[in-house]
Amino acid sequence: MESLKIVYIDNHLIAAVKPAGVPSQEDETGDVCIGDMVKAFIKEKFNKPGDVYLGVLHRLDRPVGGIMLFARTSKCAARLSEQFQNQKVHKTYVALLTGIPVQSERKLEHFLYKPGSTNKVKASPVPFPGAKKAILEYKVLKTGNQASLVEVTPLTGRQHQIRVQMASIKCPIKGDIKYGSHVPNPDKSICLFAHKIRFQHPISQKEMELVATLPIEDWWKL
Repeated sequence: MESLKIVYIDNHLIAAVKPAGVPSQEDETGDVCIGDMVKAFIKEKFNKPGDVYLGVLHRLDRPVGGIMLFARTSKCAARLSEQFQNQKVHKTYVALLTGIPVQSERKLEHFLYKPGSTNKVKASPVPFPGAKKAILEYKVLKTGNQASLVEVTPLTGRQHQIRVQMASIKCPIKGDIKYGSHVPNPDKSICLFAHKIRFQHPISQKEMELVATLPIEDWWKL
C-alpha cells in the first residue's frame, strides 16, 4: 500500500489525500479504505492503544483521488458536518478532460437522475419529478492534444456530479469509461482530483484552505 499523504493535522481534525482506487469507506469488496489508513496513521504517530475515533465527513468516488477532511473528535465531527450540510465547505477539483469545452469558463446547471436500479447517473437540461438540481462552475486552465485541464467548483453535492455534467458537454473526464471516455487509465483511476478544500475551523473559527499536490502520473499530462 502506498504511504499516506497528510495535508494537515491538529488535535481536532486531519486532512489526507485519498489515493485513486481506494474506497472512501468500507464497502462490499473488503478493501482497505481511506478511513482505515488515517486511523492507522494516527494510532502509530501518537502511539494510541485501542480504537481511534475518526469522523468521516464526506466521500470521493473510488476512482477519484484527492484531499479528504476527517474529524478527530465527536464535537469537531458535529460542527464540520453542519458546515457540510449548510454548504459552507467549498471544494475545488482539477480534471483532465477528453476534448476542449466550447466556452473557457461556464456555469453548468442540470437535473440529475438514476434510471432504474443502475449506478449510472444521467443529466437532463430540464427539471422533472425526482431529478436533483446540480450546479458547477468550470474554468479551462490549459489545452493541448485535444484535451483540456480544468478547474471545477461544484456548487451542489450530487453523486457523480462532475463526471456526468462534464460528459454532458461532450468533454468526459479522461479515463472515465462509465461516462464516455473511450480509454481507461492504467490504474483504473479517472483524471479527477480533489485539489482544495475551504472551511471554517470548528474550534478556532479560523478560515482554512487546504491544498493537495496534483497527480504526477503520465496519464495526467496533456
